[in-house]
Parts: sequence; structure tokens; C-alpha cells
Amino acid sequence: MEKLTNEEIREKVRQRYASAITAKTGCGGGSGCCGSGAGKATSAITGNLYTADDVTGLSPELVEASFGCGNPTALTPLYAGEVVLDLGSGAGLDVILSARRVGPGGKAYGLDMTDEMLATANANKAKLGVTNVEFLKGTIETIPLPDESVDVVISNCVINLSVDKDAVFREIHRVLKPGGRMAVSDIVTLKPLPEWLRQNLAVWTGCIAGALSVDEFKNKLRSAGFADPSVEMTRVYDPVDLGFDPAETKDAIGSAFIRAQKAKQVLQS
Repeated sequence: MEKLTNEEIREKVRQRYASAITAKTGCGGGSGCCGSGAGKATSAITGNLYTADDVTGLSPELVEASFGCGNPTALTPLYAGEVVLDLGSGAGLDVILSARRVGPGGKAYGLDMTDEMLATANANKAKLGVTNVEFLKGTIETIPLPDESVDVVISNCVINLSVDKDAVFREIHRVLKPGGRMAVSDIVTLKPLPEWLRQNLAVWTGCIAGALSVDEFKNKLRSAGFADPSVEMTRVYDPVDLGFDPAETKDAIGSAFIRAQKAKQVLQS
């Protein structure tokens, strides 16, 4: 079986999310995003992630345009004046929620590589009159921010889409301030997936084929400089809901909260 190239995967991811946001389908539509891409409903992954209190005052369109598998803004405290970065920010929901929590003295950045997503996010920002939000174009493997400039990095079901996760974790560590936190929601695998599935572009763009195992997540974070990462499982998916054969993927795919902290700076005496 011929292996997918990094360029094939990245371009297909870009096309799929551009198409989804243009069609306003969200992840629950027929074209889907996080899910198998095989025409199955994806509410098993994307449903019931935010409470009514979380999204008070936001339009249903903004909430429905979320393509994630969790609510990363609920994973760690956000304090007034902090700087937050959302990797793969999409239509901007998690950025706007973060901006509310850090207040006017703080700032929330969103980073996305898809022009259509950035246009939608900036339109949502303007509609809501949010002033402490900025959306950046770029990839999560090369974050366009200075060293030690961010207090918290969040992400919602995006790291699994990267073709170079080691680079992503190094970049997260680089931009975090000493003592800064990473708090992301992502798809993880609980046992090896079939090779045919790993090499399926539709399944890559559906957040599954590129997912790391729990141990891989922890080991890669440690290699990037994080001392004590944690992985908290939140759901294990029924393969039928994802369009897969239960004989091959039963109890194999789930979502998790992943947290890690950059070491605090040690002052020399």
C-alpha cells in the first residue's frame, strides 16, 4: 500500500474544512469533518460539548460551526490578563470563549491555515464587537508568534490532523511562557488501527487516521520538554457510529483531555 505524503494530507485537510465552513455544515453535516467521512452522522464526536451557559449570547451558527471533539476552554483556569492561543481555531468559537474569560486586559489568538475559516472567524469577531481577539494565518507546525509569548495553548480536535506532531509540540513549548499551560482536546487511539485505515485520506481528514495513542501523546510531549503530561479519557466511540467495522476497531478510538505545563523559570541565586 502506497503511503500518503505529508503534502497530500495537508491539502486534503485544507480542502475539507474549507468546503465544510463554506457550506455551513459543521461536523454534523453530510460532508462532515471530525468523523469517518463515510456519510455517517458524526454527532458521536461533536455533540454535547458546550453547556448553554458556555455559549450565552453567541449565535447558533457560530456554535454549530464548531468542528471539535471537546471543550478545551473548560480544561484549565483562564485568568484576567492572560494570553491564550487556539491552534486550528476554525470559525473562532473557542477563541471568543477564551477572550471572554481573560477579559479586556488579556488577549486570545486563533491560528488557522484555511482562508475560508479565517474569513468566517473575523466576521464573527466583528459581529460580536470583540476587541481582544486576533486571528492569524499559518500552520500549527510553525506558529507565527514569538518565544514565550503565550500563557495558555488550547486546541480542539486539531493536533490529530497534523503531519508532524513532534514539530507541533516543540512549537507549543516554544511559545509558552515559563509555567505556561497546554490544555487540548483530541482524538486518541486505545489500540492499533488497521493500516488500510491509517492510509485513508478521508479518515485522516476525519480526525481518526492521524490520531496518536495515549502513550505516544505523552512520550512526544515529554520529548518536546514537558515534564508530566496527563491524558484523561472522556469518551470511547462506538465504531458503528463512525462508520467502521466493529471487528477491527471496537474500543479503539476515543477522545481525551490532554494537559501539560512548561517548567517554571528557576531563578539563579
